[in-house]
Amino acid sequence: MPFRPQFLLPALLLLLPGCFSNNRHQGEKLYVQHCASCHGDQGQGLARLIPPLAGADYLVDHRDELACLLRNGQNEVIVVNGVGYHNIMPGNKGLSPAQLTNLLNYIESHWGNEGAPRTISDVQAQIDKCH
Repeated sequence: MPFRPQFLLPALLLLLPGCFSNNRHQGEKLYVQHCASCHGDQGQGLARLIPPLAGADYLVDHRDELACLLRNGQNEVIVVNGVGYHNIMPGNKGLSPAQLTNLLNYIESHWGNEGAPRTISDVQAQIDKCH
């Protein structure tokens, strides 16, 4: 039987997805694992204790600081949508730049948020500037 290259490409395309991990929903999974217990399933926050992420002006106003905030946490008063929040947020140094990117892209594209997509190199550059 002669070799037929026209059959090779479709076969490779069927096998190719198995070679890569499925990170498509990683941001949502990371949110559920690390954030939802405080910020809520829909990013609604908790009264005046935990700030909302849904429609949060803080995400827009502090976009360049968010990777560091997730990595290092925060223990200062922050103002979100005109309300001051005084609770400590723990950081998560165990998340890779790729995971932080997926998490931020998830948060910034859900619940009325419309942040531009981030790249891993953007997030890595922000992490490099953390103090």
